[in-house]
Amino acid sequence: MASFEARTAAEPGRVTVFLAGDCDLTARDRLTAVLLDAVSRSKAVFVDLAEVGFLDSTGVHALVTAHHAARGQGGRIYVTKAAGAAAAVLELTGLDTLLKAPAEERRHA
Repeated sequence: MASFEARTAAEPGRVTVFLAGDCDLTARDRLTAVLLDAVSRSKAVFVDLAEVGFLDSTGVHALVTAHHAARGQGGRIYVTKAAGAAAAVLELTGLDTLLKAPAEERRHA
């Protein structure tokens, strides 16, 4: 099982959360905390999934929780660079559409 890692980078007007490893039950609490912290710091949060190997329902729940928190504060959360199994889960759940980054971000992803 791949370990879970998360780091954030703040830029003017946005926070990017870089995730790596498995976003599963063992990572649930830390993942949710990292995402909610990012939402509390910026109205635009980008979640980079380029290094995520596995995303299960608890990872989906963390993303949805962060989405609701962001919307409640007048912000947005976007997912970028999802690939493989993580991209398939996002597509299956409709989060690929709900959390789709603006076009200019997708061009740079």
